[in-house]
Amino acid sequence: MPDEPQRRSPRRTRLYALTDGRTAAAAQTVLTMDTTITAAVAADDAHTGLATEWRAVLAMCAPPGGMAVAEIAARMHMRLTPMTLLLGELADRGLIHHRPPLDGAETTNVHLLMKIRDNLARI
Repeated sequence: MPDEPQRRSPRRTRLYALTDGRTAAAAQTVLTMDTTITAAVAADDAHTGLATEWRAVLAMCAPPGGMAVAEIAARMHMRLTPMTLLLGELADRGLIHHRPPLDGAETTNVHLLMKIRDNLARI
């Protein structure tokens, strides 16, 4: 029936359990919504004791591309702050790599943009 509310999954791990009760990321781990996350290990190779959510993040962020923190949060149906805590925990355990987004100067190289345009036109 169209008016029936959708059922949620029967069990969800509490966020404080996923982040070991942490409420703030470690000082050396700075993650913004546009930080790119890449898995350091394959989800299949990860420790079997990892939570389902952690394995899902590792699968989403497989190298070489990775994914932005905001996109991971959206796909996991999680708010941004808890997601940054979860990713901070993964970073502290060495399961993910993170890099800041490119600086404005790195993204405004006109010659590079023209090469990309020309190569796309050839396709």
